[in-house]
Amino acid sequence: MREYLKRGLISFTISMLAGLIVNLLIDSIVSSVSGTGIITMSPEFLALFPTPVIAGYVNVLLYGVIGFTFSVMTFVYDLERIGFLMQSMIYFTVTAAVCLAITMLLWQLQKYPAPFIGTLAGYAATHAIMFVIAYKRLKREIGEINELSMADT
Repeated sequence: MREYLKRGLISFTISMLAGLIVNLLIDSIVSSVSGTGIITMSPEFLALFPTPVIAGYVNVLLYGVIGFTFSVMTFVYDLERIGFLMQSMIYFTVTAAVCLAITMLLWQLQKYPAPFIGTLAGYAATHAIMFVIAYKRLKREIGEINELSMADT
């Protein structure tokens, strides 16, 4: 578990930096094109904090939490007794719950049906692609193991 927590902390840091950079890029591009400033958080999220700066810090920390969750939850793939399908379902459920809860808090997606459905669809599609790739890799590795065991007999 120590290795997963170490990876989680690395992912936490990378995700915070990525969130910070993406927010800076969005703010810079929108400001230069429109001539007005933009804050990449919903007004409802901003209202939870005494200043926009504190909201910005919490925003970046929440990006880190998403990265941490994605990384640490990979431990489920080492639980061999539950099978690949169950591992994938647990990983998807936990990461989806954390990611969607945070994005709903930050951007109030639940108030906007099209972006909310788009986010859900994109999230599900990403996990479906990950599942197919991992399944093919697992199937190939099992085939290689079977070939080796056949060669030994």
